[in-house]
Amino acid sequence: MSSEMEMSFALDLTLDEVRRRTAVLEALGDDWDPVAVLREEELAYDMLYSGLDDEQQRIYDELVVAGVLPDRGARDAV
Repeated sequence: MSSEMEMSFALDLTLDEVRRRTAVLEALGDDWDPVAVLREEELAYDMLYSGLDDEQQRIYDELVVAGVLPDRGARDAV
């Protein structure tokens, strides 16, 4: 017979998660505008993927088809 005892425990991280989220929002400050940030991010991606030469465009298209990169053209249709 084994004298080993099986022990289990649960750890609730809810309070720590609330503290973490509060700290993030405080660090962002009152002037943080998530819509403006997303808009600027979209503009940055537009710049990144503009002016591709034929080979770069072919690779980009393959990555979109493979699901590695999002289809940037489809976002305007939504």
